[in-house]
Amino acid sequence: MQEQPGLEKGKLYIVATPIGNLDDITLRALNILSSADWVAAEDTRHTGKLLSHHKISASLVSCHEHNEQERIPGLIRKLEAGASVALVSDAGTPSVSDPGYRLVKAAIERGITVIPIPGVSAAITALSVSGLPTDHFLFIGFPPKKQGKRLAQLKRLANETATLVFYESPKRILSFMEEIRSVMGDRHGVLSREMTKHYEEFLRGPLSQIFETLRDRPSVKGELTLLIQGFEKNGDVPMEAVAQDIREKLASGNFRLSDLSKQIAKKYGIPRKKVYEEALRIQKEQAGDSCFANDSSADMENVNA
Repeated sequence: MQEQPGLEKGKLYIVATPIGNLDDITLRALNILSSADWVAAEDTRHTGKLLSHHKISASLVSCHEHNEQERIPGLIRKLEAGASVALVSDAGTPSVSDPGYRLVKAAIERGITVIPIPGVSAAITALSVSGLPTDHFLFIGFPPKKQGKRLAQLKRLANETATLVFYESPKRILSFMEEIRSVMGDRHGVLSREMTKHYEEFLRGPLSQIFETLRDRPSVKGELTLLIQGFEKNGDVPMEAVAQDIREKLASGNFRLSDLSKQIAKKYGIPRKKVYEEALRIQKEQAGDSCFANDSSADMENVNA
């Protein structure tokens, strides 16, 4: 379509599509996909199957993670020339852990109307049947691929009271759950697998229990959404997280045991004496009794005070 001066700008539609079952799509979404001049798809073959299922013929153009930046100028030109563009991802809502937000941002900057066509989201679908608190949740999406960044993220989230929502691949899910347990303890979780599909499954319980169930299988397959119960200040505090915090502060060399215990006890809402005893155990393990015998009795007096 050639750009013509004076034409009213087209509209960019952000269209949610099924996460599995092809019938999980709204009538409005079908109407938009049928009438749009262009359908920008994360995978044209995948979207082609959806359109074929609903007997829709459309002009498809690819727009995925690796070419989105290159596609934006051409799509913006089409929109400015008056064409309508429907953006879809492989599953769920575009730009939510999927390509799309750069195109949306560019369209807004050029004064192009962006219209949401709501529908399915894996995060909300899993949350609705999780049995975990839904009044306060935090969507994380896919964790970082590098372990160091992943662990740093988990440590930042350790005291978050909201229900945590992650996406993860079948190849990494077991190691990821082990990392969560090491940082946050054996919290209650819900693993949603293949939602809305034939082999839909929900595994609920302590992370250790879900881990054992998956580990005993020949392989783990399908799309996964993992929900983790938020931190409960008055509940059971994961001593793994407390111990890791103690190790990091001891490594800095800037804390007496009494000060360290007071700070960490306040952070986790547990008795200072309990933290002090754990810190003492870790310090003995790291340095040996002789290195701290001179100040431990004085510290203990401060802790008991």
